[in-house]
Amino acid sequence: MDNRQEVREFLMTRRARLSPDAAGISAGPNRRVAGLRRSEVAALAGVSVEYYAKLERGAIAGASGAVLDAVSSALQLSDAEYAHLLDLARNADGIPSSGRGRRRTSRTGPLRPSLEWALAAMADAVVVVRDQRQNLLAFNDLGKAFYSPLIGDGGRVPNFARFQFLDPIARDFYPDWDLFADMCVAVLRGEAGRDPHDKGIQDLVGELSTRSDTFRALWAAHNVRSHGSGQKRFHHPVVGDLTLVYEELAITAEPGKVLLVYTAEPGSPSADRLRLLASWAAESATTAQPSS
Repeated sequence: MDNRQEVREFLMTRRARLSPDAAGISAGPNRRVAGLRRSEVAALAGVSVEYYAKLERGAIAGASGAVLDAVSSALQLSDAEYAHLLDLARNADGIPSSGRGRRRTSRTGPLRPSLEWALAAMADAVVVVRDQRQNLLAFNDLGKAFYSPLIGDGGRVPNFARFQFLDPIARDFYPDWDLFADMCVAVLRGEAGRDPHDKGIQDLVGELSTRSDTFRALWAAHNVRSHGSGQKRFHHPVVGDLTLVYEELAITAEPGKVLLVYTAEPGSPSADRLRLLASWAAESATTAQPSS
């Protein structure tokens, strides 16, 4: 990915979405643009118009932390957007992956035994391992049952983004499909900013841009976010509607991989349905075992 183009389009889209009112600027009666002008961002950031224009053309290499802080404040960037701007600046300066060493190539084979044991021990929650390319690499028994629409027959490594945009079943599985689509792309955009040389991400973005008009439009918006924690609604083909909360935890021994844990509020209908799904998964596993 072209770093200069990424910087240019990111800053331009952030400037375009920020209204004068939100920035505390008087718009005037004859204003022709909805967002801020370059001169207004420069004034808010305390830099010259020429210097800000240079940044917005993509020439961000060498920009100081103070300047990036000021631009972030002027554009009212979120924490995830500010981190993305820093990643773009570091990559322009030749410092990979947010100052850390280049990530190891993502493995799709067996996990370390200790991580497999940890997944199996968390039997009452949906627990899966995802990498920076949105590949679903591992899961506990409940996770396998929960994500059965995504995992399918196991012929290809399941991928959250491909499922989201290329599989019609996703619109049934995700009642808030539009929200999930925007979230999926924004998380992937952040990962691409952290490591623009990741060929797996490049190939995935190229594939989805070719095959999905929605993905292509969302990717062009340059929105970024972290997954973190929150609440999601699902419609599972076996147990119906579920409202689950999630936590995303970095696996420090496996750079680029995260542990996703989904649970339900104790005593809620979703908790009952999650237990029902666990029982169904256990019965299915028993039925699938060959008789002696």
